[in-house]
Amino acid sequence: MGLIKEFKEFAMRGNVVDLAVGVVIGGAFGKIVTALVGDVIMPLVGIATGGINFTELCIPLGKAKDGTVLEKLSQCKEAGVAAIGYGSFLQTVLDFIIIAFAIFMMIKLMNSVKRKQAEAPAAPAAPAEDIVLLREIRDSLRR
Repeated sequence: MGLIKEFKEFAMRGNVVDLAVGVVIGGAFGKIVTALVGDVIMPLVGIATGGINFTELCIPLGKAKDGTVLEKLSQCKEAGVAAIGYGSFLQTVLDFIIIAFAIFMMIKLMNSVKRKQAEAPAAPAAPAEDIVLLREIRDSLRR
């Protein structure tokens, strides 16, 4: 029974729950960025570079049996020729850069909010009871 209680205390600790939420949100954010890069950014980059499809970029490690020149990853796969598909790697690197930049901006925003909270002047402390009593006596004497 003690093991279950300890596990419950561990699992319900704030850090573990925060980590779980972060992992779930991070996974979803990663999918959003992958879709953004693959479906929006890379086609625009392809148009800017003359219609290049980055997922098809490769370096063939052999030649086709019929002697045709293999330029695309799909051609290499159809011909059964091994190839280094560096286009997908470039796309994944771009995904990483976007995710890293987004996380950097989020942390920068959080740090600036923390700095503003630290710089904000603290509320003045409430006066002690004897001072409050003396002020009341002073006010009553003035009247």
